[in-house]
Amino acid sequence: MEDFARAVEDGLKLSKRLVLPGGMPPPRPPAGMERGPDAAAALLLPAAPMAYAVVSDPAAVDTPDVPSYQPYVYGRLDPPALIPLQMKEIDLAVDCSLDTAAVTLRARWWLHCITRSRECDVRLVVPMGEQGSILGAEVTVGRMSYNTQVTEVEDQTMENTMKGILKPHMFCLTIPQVEGGADIVATVRWSQKLHYDNGRFSVDIPFRFPYYVNPLPKVFMKREKIQLTVNSGFSKEVLLQGTSHSLKEKARQGDKLSFLHEAIVESWSSKDFTFSYSVYSGDLSGCILLQPSTSQDYDDRDTFSIFILPGSGNRKVFKKAVVFVVDTSGSMKGKPLENVKNAVSTALSELVQGDYFNIITFNEELHSFSACLEKVNEKAIANANDWMNANFVAEGGTDIMHPLNEAMALLSSAHDAVPQIFLMTDGSVDDEHDICQTVKNELLSRGSKSPRISTFGLGLYCNHYFLRMVASIGKGHFDAALETGSIESRILKWFRKASNTIVANISIDATKQLDDFEVDSECIPDISAQCPLCVSGKYQGKFPETVVATGYLADMTEISIELKVQHIKDMPLDNVFAPQQIALLTAKAWLSADKQLERKVIKLSIENSVLSEYTSMVVLQTNLDAAQKVKQKPKGHKGANEPLRFQLHGLKLGFGDKAATKENLLTGFGEEKPLETLKIFKKAGGCCSRVADCLCCMCCIKACNRMNDQCAIMMAQVCAALSCLGCYECCAEVCCGGSES
Repeated sequence: MEDFARAVEDGLKLSKRLVLPGGMPPPRPPAGMERGPDAAAALLLPAAPMAYAVVSDPAAVDTPDVPSYQPYVYGRLDPPALIPLQMKEIDLAVDCSLDTAAVTLRARWWLHCITRSRECDVRLVVPMGEQGSILGAEVTVGRMSYNTQVTEVEDQTMENTMKGILKPHMFCLTIPQVEGGADIVATVRWSQKLHYDNGRFSVDIPFRFPYYVNPLPKVFMKREKIQLTVNSGFSKEVLLQGTSHSLKEKARQGDKLSFLHEAIVESWSSKDFTFSYSVYSGDLSGCILLQPSTSQDYDDRDTFSIFILPGSGNRKVFKKAVVFVVDTSGSMKGKPLENVKNAVSTALSELVQGDYFNIITFNEELHSFSACLEKVNEKAIANANDWMNANFVAEGGTDIMHPLNEAMALLSSAHDAVPQIFLMTDGSVDDEHDICQTVKNELLSRGSKSPRISTFGLGLYCNHYFLRMVASIGKGHFDAALETGSIESRILKWFRKASNTIVANISIDATKQLDDFEVDSECIPDISAQCPLCVSGKYQGKFPETVVATGYLADMTEISIELKVQHIKDMPLDNVFAPQQIALLTAKAWLSADKQLERKVIKLSIENSVLSEYTSMVVLQTNLDAAQKVKQKPKGHKGANEPLRFQLHGLKLGFGDKAATKENLLTGFGEEKPLETLKIFKKAGGCCSRVADCLCCMCCIKACNRMNDQCAIMMAQVCAALSCLGCYECCAEVCCGGSES
C-alpha cells in the first residue's frame, strides 16, 4: 500500500493550491496528534469510507465556486495524485443476525478541489470488517448513475474494466469524469462476520475519518447517522456490553433490539464503530431456525440453520494432540515463513501440560521435529523453537500428501486427546483431487477417532477451495491471509478456534425423521469454546418442536443439548449464510466437477448479490435523463441508450496457480507493485518541441544552446508547481541545473 499512501501524500500537497471560501485556512489536524513517519503514513491509508479525486493534471486543481489566481502548470502526474474529498454526510446502518452483520453505508462527498470547467475520475474506497464480502454499490453523480450487478461470467475480453479491490476486504470503485464541484452520493452494502470472544459478540466497522475530509463548518453542516439492529435468533435476554458511539435504544421486542444515533457533529468520527452484546447463557444452548423456500430460491428445499453457543466458558477443553504441518517451499521465503514461525511458536506456548505436539515441514522433502508425539513441557517447547529456527528454511517445491500421511500416522497413537492437524501452505499442487479423496477414505476408516484437519492458505497462489474442502472433510476450520501483515494474527485466531474443543462428534436426532437433510459442509464440526457453532443447509419434511443435539465432552461422557425449533420471518437466512454457502458449494463443485452444482452456485450468487467464481460483478453506467425517455416510449421499442457496462476485476480468489507454485513465485499476496515515483511531464507550450519530452528544462536549454523568454516563463511555472508539491530538489534541478547555488 506504499504506492497508495504516496499518491495520497502527493494529493495533499497539491491541495495546498486551494483557497477556500472566505479565505479561511484548510482544516488542521487535532492537537496532540501523533507525529512521525509511521504515524503519518498510517493516516494516509483509508480507515473509513473515502473518496479521492484522481488528478493527472495539476492545473485542474482549484476551488470550484470561487476560483483563485493560480500559477498555471504545464504538467502531468504519472502516477496520478489522489486528493481526499471532503464529506458532507454519512449514514451507517448495521443489522446483526446470528454471527453476521449486514452493513449499508450511504455517504455524500463533493469534488471540492477541481475547478468547474474541468473533470477528473473519482475513486471510492470502502474498507470492510472481518471477512467482509461486498454485496453491491450504487453511485449517483448529477444525472449519471452507476450500479453494480452480479451476472454470469462476462466475456473476459470486455474492453471496459475497472479495478474492484484495492487490497483484501477493501472495495474500490472508480467513477469516470466527474465535473468539479459535483456531489457524489454513494450507497455501499457488504456483509461481515461478528467477532466472538468469551460469550460476547461484537461488530467492528472501519469508521476513522482523517481530519482533512472535514469541510469547513461555516460552509456545510456535517450530518452523522448510525442505525443498528440486533436479532440474536435466541428467545433469551440480550445484554449490552459497550459501544463506541452514543446510541439510544429505540425499540426492544423479544430478542430483537434497535438503536439510533443522529446528530450534527463538529467533525467526523475519529474511531471505528464498535458495538458488543452477549446473549444470556450459563451453559451450552442453541436453536434451529427454519425458513421456507420461495419460488426465487436456488433450491426448492427449505432452509435450516443450527446455532449453538458455547456458554460461559466453564466447560473443560479436550486435551490436544497437534501436528503443525508447515510449507517451507521457496515461495515462502522472507516475511511469510517468518510470520508462520512466530505464530507456531506462540501456539506452542499456549499448549498446556498433558497436551502433545509435533512439527513437520515440507517442500520436496519432509522433516519432522520428532519421530513421535512429544509431551508438552518447557524443555520440549524450547527445543521445538530452536529446531524451527534451524529448519524453517524456504527452498524447493511443494508436496502436500506426503506430510499429511505422516501427520495422520503420528496421531494414530493419540488415544486420550483430540488429534488435530494444522496445515499451512501457500501453494497449489497437481494431485489436490486425489488428496481430498485419500483424506476422506482415511478419516472414514478411523471413525470417531479420526484426526481433525484444519487448513490455512497464504496468499493467492494456493487453492482456497481445495483447502476449504479438506477442512470440511476433516471437521476442521479453514482460514486464510491475503496480506503478509495479517498472517501471524490470523493463524493464531484460527488455531485457537480449532484447538479449544469442548464438545466433539455432534449428531442431530431429527435427521431420521426428515425426508431429506443436507448440511452445506461435509459434516457438522465440533463445538469450540472460542466461537459459536453455526451451520446451515437444506431439508425436506417436518421438524419436531424440539431437536436434541448429542456429543461427547472432554471426560468422554455424552451430553444432550436441547435445540428449540423456530420458524422465522424477520431474518433472511439465505442472505446471512449466502457467502458461506457459496464458498462451500464452490468447493464441492470444484471437487466433483459437477456442472449442476455450478449452476446452483450461479443462481445463489445472483439472487443474493454475492460474487462467486462462476459469476462476475459489473457496473452499469446509466444516464438518468435518457433512461426516463426510454420509459416513456411505447412498449417493445428498443432504444439505443443501453447502459455502459464495466467489469470489476480483482474480486475473486480463483482456484490456485500451479504454474506460479512450481516457479516458487513470491508475490502471491495480491500486494501492488510499487508505482514509479512522481514525475511531471511538460506539454508543448510554444518553446522548442524537445521540451515536450523532457522532465528537466535544462535538457532543452542544453539541446537548443539558448534560453528565450518563453523558456524562462515556463521554468518559473514548473518551479511553482514543484514547490507546491514539495519537490524542492526537482525545483532546484529545474532552476539551478542541479548546482549548489
